Amino acid sequence: MKEELSHTESLKIINEMISAAKNNYEQSGSFYFLLWGWVVMTANLGHYILEKFTSFEYPFIFWTLTLPAAIVAAWYGSRQKSKTNIKTHFSRLYGEVWVAMGICMVLSLLFMSKINFNHSAIIMMLAGAGTYLSGQMLKFRPLILGAFALWLAAIICFSLPMTDQYLVGAIGILAGYLIPGYLLKSAEK
Repeated sequence: MKEELSHTESLKIINEMISAAKNNYEQSGSFYFLLWGWVVMTANLGHYILEKFTSFEYPFIFWTLTLPAAIVAAWYGSRQKSKTNIKTHFSRLYGEVWVAMGICMVLSLLFMSKINFNHSAIIMMLAGAGTYLSGQMLKFRPLILGAFALWLAAIICFSLPMTDQYLVGAIGILAGYLIPGYLLKSAEK
């Protein structure tokens, strides 16, 4: 025999599932902000230093750090997914926000010559959008403020020569990913 739930009981179950899914991301969300924050900040600074102060022919070499970072992120994500018993619309949507942002970032890199090499500004805008949505979904104000730091970095990048955009990008990632990431990690405990 099938039991029918009251409206209140249904809402309670839905809220519990959303809280559980949110908790899963709050418990592991800092990992991604810290991983990508350190990798992207290092790549930005490395590229900036090599291009500005040396005659090294391949200053973009630091960006190869993103390849092992993507592997680590995928491995960590699959490990977390297998540990999670609750699959909700919220948990799926949270991950898909970043999949969409990542695809847009890769596309901006593939067509950077078509966008007048303002890819740093566009990537900062996209990172800001993903960070803002994450902050809203987790109701975590430091991520929301981090998004505004990334958007400010994007605005500044649009008015700078390409080389200097890497320095601004590093500062934007520090303010937009790393500081909120460490605050989120602290809140996870």
